[in-house]
Amino acid sequence: MNRINGSRNVKKLALALCVATLASGAIEARTVKVTLTPREVDLPIDNKGTMYRTWTYDGQVPGPVVRVTEGDVVEFTLINEKTNKNSHSIDFHAARVNVLSEFESVKPGETKTFTWTPSYPGTFYYHCGSDPMIQHIARGMYGVIIVDPKDPNALPKADREYVLIQAELYPNPDNQDDMMANKWTNVMFNGAIFKYDPVHDPNATRVLQAKPGERVRIHFVNAGVNEFASFHPIAGIWDRVYPSGNAKNALVGLQSYVVGPGDAAAFDIISPVEGANALVTHSLRQALTGAIAVLQFTNDADPKMGRGDNILVR
Repeated sequence: MNRINGSRNVKKLALALCVATLASGAIEARTVKVTLTPREVDLPIDNKGTMYRTWTYDGQVPGPVVRVTEGDVVEFTLINEKTNKNSHSIDFHAARVNVLSEFESVKPGETKTFTWTPSYPGTFYYHCGSDPMIQHIARGMYGVIIVDPKDPNALPKADREYVLIQAELYPNPDNQDDMMANKWTNVMFNGAIFKYDPVHDPNATRVLQAKPGERVRIHFVNAGVNEFASFHPIAGIWDRVYPSGNAKNALVGLQSYVVGPGDAAAFDIISPVEGANALVTHSLRQALTGAIAVLQFTNDADPKMGRGDNILVR
């Protein structure tokens, strides 16, 4: 009998210690290691394969999706390869650090590491902040960092997620005067013109997919460098819009929502029927020069689309 009571007392003590530890916040935070490598390469900017000189993170436009959880310790490393001609850097909009140290430029052949902790959940922009910043972004040095909330129930569960990053195309990003004068020729989603729109470009082979009734969450970033985006789902309504992707900012039943340059938001959409929505920036000069993405709702949607590594469709 004493042995049983002793065992029960040990279990109670262990439980009490666990509760006390949780209450004090003393559990060690998870460390997430993130490495990005700037690369200056030629990449296609349309579905025909037209090449463009880009400056990138990891040779991709947009850069890789970075995903962490609120409260994680992010150990970030930027490796600027010696073959690059330019200094590069990182500016995480989810970070609260010293712009003069953590976000400083890294010369070719050098490496920089720093740590930071995301204190707010949401959908955030990251980009190169090296001078001239307008040129580094226009050439493709941008991406998204998703900070999931610590509370797994803070947001309605999304059945599928997609990343869309809007950016302007400048024919000659060495011409800073043209960029300052806003002389772009096209507006793109995820680094290419009509990338997910076979309606306006017969060379397009990709669309976003989901099933009717599924909650689809679009992590939308406006990389700019100049234009505002009025993000609208043609033939649909945004069920929820979360400015900066934060669950506490929930807006309900919106037709469009404006996202400024350097800003981001999360958009939820649910279709009750089979068919398609066209996700556009409703400034029609922007849409009709490339910023349209078809979201196809079918009962036989590819189960891999909008999940895992397929939230940013390459």
